[in-house]
Amino acid sequence: MSKDFLDDRRRALEEAFFAQQSDELIRRLHAKDPAKPERDRLAEVSGLKETALLDRLEAQGIGSGTVAALSIVPLVVVAWADGMMGDRERRAVLDAAHAVGLDTGSDGQALLARWLAEPPPPALFAAWSDYVHALGTEARGALRKRVMDRALHLAEAKGGLLGLLGGISAPEKAALARLEAALAS
Repeated sequence: MSKDFLDDRRRALEEAFFAQQSDELIRRLHAKDPAKPERDRLAEVSGLKETALLDRLEAQGIGSGTVAALSIVPLVVVAWADGMMGDRERRAVLDAAHAVGLDTGSDGQALLARWLAEPPPPALFAAWSDYVHALGTEARGALRKRVMDRALHLAEAKGGLLGLLGGISAPEKAALARLEAALAS
């Protein structure tokens, strides 16, 4: 058997497992305190007050137990910019997730696994962008360098054409520009 076939099979099994875990995570989050709406719990944890934004975040799987995963959204967007996520990109996203406290077994890690398994919908980036704007100009400015440095590092992790030329692809450059615009305005 070829190594590529085994790698593809392993990746498919991992993705199926994490998709199942993600569905279970959403069920558990809703069962924790049925008397209190998740939007209220998310508002408490995040400090956000705008109900429309809270609803958009919740629609993307962001809840009180997964709000930390928002910090990884820019990396996920850049990793999927060209329509695929390579092993080095996946490793860079997982390393960043670990650095912000999304450890294995956490609800945020399970949500991240879904984002690693398949490209997230454009609504996720839109919700992240709205979240960043809700933080205010000062907080957005403080995030800018850290987010852009991590995103640039991830884009460089792919290694360019066939991993040999060490460049950032045009789709990744476009994703970086979208991040920059979201953080600047």
